[in-house]
Amino acid sequence: MKRAFLIHGWEGYPEEAWRPWLKTELLYQGFEVLIPAMPDTNQPRMDAWVQHLSEIVGTPDDECIFVGHSLGCIAILRYLETLKEGQIIGGVVMVAGFTDNLGHKELDSFFQTEINWEKIKRHCRKFVAIHSDNDPYVPATHGQIFKEKLNAAFIIQKGMKHFSGDDGITELPIVLDAVTKIVE
Repeated sequence: MKRAFLIHGWEGYPEEAWRPWLKTELLYQGFEVLIPAMPDTNQPRMDAWVQHLSEIVGTPDDECIFVGHSLGCIAILRYLETLKEGQIIGGVVMVAGFTDNLGHKELDSFFQTEINWEKIKRHCRKFVAIHSDNDPYVPATHGQIFKEKLNAAFIIQKGMKHFSGDDGITELPIVLDAVTKIVE
């Protein structure tokens, strides 16, 4: 069965922004959808987030699709680094993802080691990076890095800020489209 894991970001929660809408849309498409509350969201630690993902996912397979928002994106990539040889997932959609701590020491645990791009690509071959042209927190240049390092499709949206509930984003059709294309 197709499974989708929607991973919120720093200080986020499952019911925030466009995740409830996306869950409903993916359920219509026959997915089992999980939106876990990540641990200690106000003081996130990579090891706890990756362990939590591992427990939620169980045995990963090519029917698993991950959708991350902001810090959820690097949590997914760090999770992929932990998979065993031969474990391959279906795809990853990264919304406002980033590749360094953005100047926030609170995020240092996610960046204590270099991102192992080659290992990540051995566990997933389909990546989509979605960024906004006016995100106040995450420059769109991070999407370009995902394109270069992961061969991700790179999509720029106009005026979506950080794609959060505070920005008024309660539906995000571009993400649904990206998931649909991954599973085609």
